[in-house]
Amino acid sequence: MTAPKKLFIKTYGCQMNVYDSERMAEALGGEGYVPTDSPDDADMILLNTCHIREKAAEKVYSELGRYKGLKAEKPDLKIGVAGCVAQAEGEEIVRRQPMVDLVVGPQSYHRLPDLLAKAKTGARALDTDFPEEDKFEHLTARPKARRAPAAFLTVQEGCDKFCAFCVVPYTRGAEVSRPVDRVVSEARDLVERGVREITLLGQNVNAYHGVGPEGADWGLARLIRELAKIDGLERIRFTTSHPNDMDDDLIAAHGDCDKLMPYLHLPVQAGSDKILKRMNRQHTAESYLKLIERLRAARPDLHLSGDFIVGFPEETEADFQATLDLVEAVEYGSAFSFKYSTRPGTPAAERAQVPEDEKTERLQRLQSLLTRQQRALQDAMVGRDVSVLFEKPGRTDGQMVGKSEYLHAVHVTGADVAPGDLRRVRVLESGPNSLMGTVL
Repeated sequence: MTAPKKLFIKTYGCQMNVYDSERMAEALGGEGYVPTDSPDDADMILLNTCHIREKAAEKVYSELGRYKGLKAEKPDLKIGVAGCVAQAEGEEIVRRQPMVDLVVGPQSYHRLPDLLAKAKTGARALDTDFPEEDKFEHLTARPKARRAPAAFLTVQEGCDKFCAFCVVPYTRGAEVSRPVDRVVSEARDLVERGVREITLLGQNVNAYHGVGPEGADWGLARLIRELAKIDGLERIRFTTSHPNDMDDDLIAAHGDCDKLMPYLHLPVQAGSDKILKRMNRQHTAESYLKLIERLRAARPDLHLSGDFIVGFPEETEADFQATLDLVEAVEYGSAFSFKYSTRPGTPAAERAQVPEDEKTERLQRLQSLLTRQQRALQDAMVGRDVSVLFEKPGRTDGQMVGKSEYLHAVHVTGADVAPGDLRRVRVLESGPNSLMGTVL
């Protein structure tokens, strides 16, 4: 028998890229490729890229440079670039890196087998279209192998918001939602293979408007309630949300759907109305805070996470103080915060920039506050009982690691638990980024 070919995928960025990498591996599995953890062993290397952070493209070129020697040693090695950098810079990648055999955007990766076939003829293959067909329809059926207890499931892609700092509308395209029956079918398939928790993914996941069985559009809350009917699916989460798409039904679902976990990532980006308007966020600090009040009224124990950009063009010290004030008012369980960095082609890139040292100083102050809030909420968990879905062994002998309903990492030692077990745990200690407890 012919030995299987080996595929190495390096994934950058968001959870959606993790999901996309899984599906690309499955698509190439039909071509005889099996995963490997080492590029040195690979017959094909695929970089699934992200364009959100600063110098994203240069990091990709740097990574490609590491494979030049490997390509020289193995002329038959195929190297591909996928994802949002591929979408944004496809022609430039082909021009700058002759060693790259194929380039594919995030909406076209269902065409990977055809692109690979073209690359094997010696031609370089480039596909960064926004095809009309649904890529999910064209992907091969998932193999029936067992899965980890928690999995991602993309239900919505693209963005129509056009925030002034963001490239997603240009790299992922307009908002598109998958039909309900296909989402439910994929969820059932995941559960049959051992998945007990599913995180629904989308650039603006709460803008979901997939076509239901009767032909009318469903919102995210209705989809969640339908998924909650699946036997064996114990937990549902979703990310990432936009405040403007958090409708009444979805707020209510946090209170009446037991399988929807009490954790919500709801980016605000800034606390200054002036900056929010310049960002084209289409909400105010006050409307965001009122939304938080309504969510907590529906689910009082809800833990919140957010995104923040510090040093956006024209941000003053007073604007930044407004962000600190908002953080104080909300009390986040976790958050992601970054210095603003320009993205070529976005409106904010052409504006007067805040000095780098001011950005750095403000980011340190914001992160200090967020860290204090995170630690205070974690410390408050000590003595409480939480529900933990165990996922894998820990770093020490006899240790198992899982996630609480609030997305805290929880460690236990010496307990008779296995990956996939859902158990009650009493929290005994709070560490910098995790909790330690004992199984009840």
